[in-house]
Amino acid sequence: MAYSPTARPIEIADVPPSQILLRGQRFFDRVYGKVSKRVMGQMDRSGTEDLGLTARLMYGYLLSNTSVLSAAESSFVLLAGLIPQDVNPQLKGHLKGALNNGATVEEVKAVREVVISICEAFGMKRLGDDTPQGWGWRGEIANL
Repeated sequence: MAYSPTARPIEIADVPPSQILLRGQRFFDRVYGKVSKRVMGQMDRSGTEDLGLTARLMYGYLLSNTSVLSAAESSFVLLAGLIPQDVNPQLKGHLKGALNNGATVEEVKAVREVVISICEAFGMKRLGDDTPQGWGWRGEIANL
């Protein structure tokens, strides 16, 4: 759904919380596909208090809301946030998740390349094994 300045946005109060959480679960399941239950279970058991709950709320209230961005566009935003964080396991899942949300392989690859170019323009680079810290990536950036 494309953004329209004249369209009335859906208000949170218009949708019961149970429906919002269900919408988020469906979005999460679509992103992660056949491993979604395992991924959520890992978050629930990660030892980080409330990580699973936080994911459920984020997916329900933010990521699955397609009144402004489409599901594919939301996936592109996630890719843009994950690439500079050097979190390849999450990035791999969301690269595939973008495809599951309707993006084409070409679009996902283009978003990945643009984000990497932006990061490099601001000084990020591949870090060597002998570099204890720095602004960059430890390994090859995940790709499709």
